[in-house]
Amino acid sequence: QVQLVESGGGLVQAGGSLRLSCSASSSGRPFSEYAMGWFRQAPGKEREFVAAISRNGKSTVYADSVKGRFTISRDNAKNTVYLQINSLKREDTAIYYCAADRTAIDGWASRGPNVYDYWGQGTQVTVSS
Repeated sequence: QVQLVESGGGLVQAGGSLRLSCSASSSGRPFSEYAMGWFRQAPGKEREFVAAISRNGKSTVYADSVKGRFTISRDNAKNTVYLQINSLKREDTAIYYCAADRTAIDGWASRGPNVYDYWGQGTQVTVSS
């Protein structure tokens, strides 16, 4: 069991930057044994994959729409995963969710939302033009 709380969202001008954080509180299983992912959902659209990171932080995957602009990272000592967002576009406006996958194998991270077991409440990112 792990509880996830996102923070760092807000209103930002197009072209600006933002860093989202996801703080994890786990019971029993250590945070380092979860692969972590970021997803987002814009108004009127379905939830979409953004980025994911393996348990040890050595492997990352990104959606094509954010590759080169977004960076996912984690600090297992702080039980936290981050999403650095640069060069924000209007189409990045969405609620951003972090998620934890308790069954992930070392060195792997998944794009599929159905493999994730726990989800945070989300943090709103709004990009103005």
